[in-house]
Amino acid sequence: MAPEAKRTYATRASRLPPVPSTPPSDLASSSPPPLKRKRSFLEDSSVQNSPTPSSKKLRKSLTSLGKVKDAQKSKTSGPESTKKQRKLTQLHFSLDVTVLRTCERCDLSYTKGAPDDESLHRKHCARVQRGLEWGREEEREALKANIEELATGVKLKDGSKGRMICFRPDVGGKIGAKLTLLLETMSLALSSPPLSPAVLKQCKIYCFLLPTTSTTSLTPREKIVGCVIAQRISTAMAIATDADVAARTSTPAPGSTAPARRPLHTLIPVDTSTNLYVHPAPLPTPMGIPRLFVSSVHRRMGIAAHLLTAAANSFILGCPLDPTKGEIAFTQPTGAGKAVLEAWGKGGVRIYEEEQGR
Repeated sequence: MAPEAKRTYATRASRLPPVPSTPPSDLASSSPPPLKRKRSFLEDSSVQNSPTPSSKKLRKSLTSLGKVKDAQKSKTSGPESTKKQRKLTQLHFSLDVTVLRTCERCDLSYTKGAPDDESLHRKHCARVQRGLEWGREEEREALKANIEELATGVKLKDGSKGRMICFRPDVGGKIGAKLTLLLETMSLALSSPPLSPAVLKQCKIYCFLLPTTSTTSLTPREKIVGCVIAQRISTAMAIATDADVAARTSTPAPGSTAPARRPLHTLIPVDTSTNLYVHPAPLPTPMGIPRLFVSSVHRRMGIAAHLLTAAANSFILGCPLDPTKGEIAFTQPTGAGKAVLEAWGKGGVRIYEEEQGR
């Protein structure tokens, strides 16, 4: 019989912490310390990605250093920013200063700063000073438009030579467009209303063409430097002499043999600034000049006199007119126009209303 195995039993060592030799103090916690356990993979990764205490200290030191620099920068830039703000000026409207400008060369008033007005002024001022272009396109249509060449090689006072042409106002094409631009330029330059279609039907256009030299173009070109518009009229009024204007309404003294002076109210004022008056009695007159224009650069060269003479000789076919006999009249001339009619007409030119035929 097999011997029986003897079992021996022994007590395992207690896992409880050993009892300290000294009694626990009151500050110690009564709960046992937590047991250590194995960390999971997620916990390990979070621990690895979390900043270390040294990096936290470095970040805190960098942020504190940045705050100190910002504070110092704000302290140093404070007075400079206030100085910059003090240099600013406030914009405001000045109602005392007008934006309207009047050109001394072309006498046109325009709004400064308005692109449309300034562009219009530049183009108009160039035409008033130097005239309008007459190129090859207008010359090609001259034959179709029945342009009549009155004279060539007309010599001016400065020695230059030009030519004079004549045509009807109902012309079309390039010449018609050029005539429209010419009439607009004349109306602005003379501060006069545009001619009505009814008046234009009774008119003929006389132009003086002067050749120009250009460095950019090899072909000869011309410019319209003068224009006279002649109109068919029936009556006009004689211009009062200086003696008639100087007359007063005062009656002669009793017993005086001096004749009674004509009262001033019987005269019609045309332009008081130039002392221009006319007698109200209508007189038969066949031709009138509603518009006369010469570019400012080419004035005092005899262009106006040449055009007026050509119009007087050719306006009525086979019947030349004499201005000294009162056969030609002007419509409300300006100061420069009055000087022309006095020099060319020699006191015989009359004044008329351009809308009398309507």
